[in-house]
Amino acid sequence: MTEQVSKPGYVDDKEAVLRRLSRIEGQVRGLRRMVDEEVYCIDVLTQIAAVDKALDGVALQLLADHTNHCVRDAVARGGEEADEKVGELLAAVERFARTR
Repeated sequence: MTEQVSKPGYVDDKEAVLRRLSRIEGQVRGLRRMVDEEVYCIDVLTQIAAVDKALDGVALQLLADHTNHCVRDAVARGGEEADEKVGELLAAVERFARTR
């Protein structure tokens, strides 16, 4: 992992991100209950899709925050750090896209 020089890009949205993750955590607990209660398969799959979409939303927000904060700042400073941050961003987008 690369060393953090400044705060993460999402720091201004941290509370919102934590709320979204708490909501997702509750959804996953609900999924566990659904399986435990032997709820109809399609209903469980529908809820899994909702959790997946919610996680995608958090990931996209983090990508946007990283781009608008970490990458933008590094590019403004230029040099090797800019190249590193752009490479990091491209790798993150590639990883995210591969899971789709």
